[in-house]
Amino acid sequence: MPQQIDAHGLPCETSCTNYLMNDRLGKITTMSNTKLLIAFTLFVAMAACGRPDSSAEKMMPQAEDNAVGPATAVDRSAEEPELLIEGDYMRSIVLEIADDRYEGRGPGSPGDEMARRYLADEMAALGLLPGADDGSWQQMFDLVGINASQPASWTFDGKDTSMTLKQWDQFIVGSGVQQPEVAVSDAEVVFVGYGIQAPEYDWDDYKGTDLNGKILLMMNNDPDWDPELFEGETRLWYGRWDYKFESAARQGAAGAIIIHTEPSAGYPFQVVQTSWTGVQFELPADDEPRTRFKAWLTEDASRELVAMAGMDLDALREAASNRDFTPVPLGITTSLAMDVDIDHARSGNVLGLIPGSDPSLRHEVVVYTAHHDHLGIGTPNDEGDEIYNGARDNAAGVAIPMAIARAIKALPVAPRRSVLIALVGAEEQGLLGAEHYAANPTFAPGKIAANINYDSPNIWGATHDVTFIGLGKSTIDSIAARFAEERGRVLKPDQFPDKGYFYRSDQFSLAKIGVPAMYLKAGTDFVDRPTGWGREQQNQHTTVDYHQPSDEYDASWNFDGMVQDALLGYWTGLAIANADDVPAWNRGDEFEAARLAAIEALGQ
Repeated sequence: MPQQIDAHGLPCETSCTNYLMNDRLGKITTMSNTKLLIAFTLFVAMAACGRPDSSAEKMMPQAEDNAVGPATAVDRSAEEPELLIEGDYMRSIVLEIADDRYEGRGPGSPGDEMARRYLADEMAALGLLPGADDGSWQQMFDLVGINASQPASWTFDGKDTSMTLKQWDQFIVGSGVQQPEVAVSDAEVVFVGYGIQAPEYDWDDYKGTDLNGKILLMMNNDPDWDPELFEGETRLWYGRWDYKFESAARQGAAGAIIIHTEPSAGYPFQVVQTSWTGVQFELPADDEPRTRFKAWLTEDASRELVAMAGMDLDALREAASNRDFTPVPLGITTSLAMDVDIDHARSGNVLGLIPGSDPSLRHEVVVYTAHHDHLGIGTPNDEGDEIYNGARDNAAGVAIPMAIARAIKALPVAPRRSVLIALVGAEEQGLLGAEHYAANPTFAPGKIAANINYDSPNIWGATHDVTFIGLGKSTIDSIAARFAEERGRVLKPDQFPDKGYFYRSDQFSLAKIGVPAMYLKAGTDFVDRPTGWGREQQNQHTTVDYHQPSDEYDASWNFDGMVQDALLGYWTGLAIANADDVPAWNRGDEFEAARLAAIEALGQ
């Protein structure tokens, strides 16, 4: 008799026999704890008798003291998850989708479609179910491609003089609107400091100034000199470029220019050059305010521009480091006109579901995310390579949730809650796939127990530590810390806090709808390496390979660290999936209100 499947691909009726069919290797693993072994034995006995019983739910492993715990720990002398979460499997995925045949997996491209099809096929081979609401493997979404014909030069006029900047070397500019042309004429440039409005910090750089039709010149990052103000060196959403452009649009500005410095951006200007040229994708525009253009200037070009106004950039920065700062008109005007090619494309989030085994919890879910896209074909490097393969960013990231899914499917009993593997698209364009999923979730936000995200993972080997982006924000902390400690590892918060990593990857989109999140990245304390070596490797990668054609797989990659971090995510997610209670944002966290609203919505 065909099994009944609900809208989430979940079995409407699950017997004990179904619980035992998850091991695609044909092996049954046993549980390490005596109590769990007895529980599993009872499951087997009931399955043998063929008598599904509601009492099975009561015998599911329970976390002690209502804490989230390792309810499905397995016998390490049998089929250990470590044997399924292994480097060779992850390497095979990287070698496939980071190959030149995929042409960098640019959104909406043939390579993007190939990658999505390949990943869906892999999920099917692992025994996952299609996770989209329509019963397919992909949650499709529309994209608008915007390719501005950037001018070769850009002139700014002062009272008695003018200066002309050179495209690529000194500025990068893109369209802020989804229209075939952009034009701004004789608009005044105004320095607006950080361009931040944050009432919770009693901070407003605009002070009610009429900036309609102006060009706003603004600093990157957020105030970082006081740990009690904007969390000090830890960059917040206020310090991100996307916040800056949105903030300028809310003021009615015609355009916005961010002053690039490597410390404030977290990467060199070459990343701006390669990331902001060619086709830029967005979700279809709604009625949100927009600037006509969005631009970046190098620090040197910005200094020259301000000097033309008879001012000093450092003095302006100093003035902006004060709550009393008010916008400073520079007495400089500029005009800009660009033709813009508008195209339409589609991409998709690849969704694979592992249905939960507990009838009362299977409509809740733990979501593992990683983005499958990269930059596609772009500006050639000095060697003539124009394919931005994105091997570390993020073919390697994709490989981790796939390996985790492989291990979960080998368990003798599926987790109590469902598990969703969400390989999202168009992340490099501004977290677009994750944003679309957050707006159209396949589970109600209040039913999403947690999100575990991987992006640009460790390719350099085993570490004594692991970086948890978001440590200190939710009760996931204690769960992950316990599993890290059991394996002799130390859980550390963002070790490059000035880069704002929490707001640069897909878990941010789910956090905005209230989902507690853990984003794992490489540690810096590498086994058998001298102090400082790990930071050197990561900084070198950012300087040389990040968003460049050189981000390719190399035989020197060491997957030991990826395996470690995958195992931590596996055990943490499994514990959450099996616990009575779900994680929560810490009291007062910026996402707490969204979580409470999501839970409240469940009762409406």
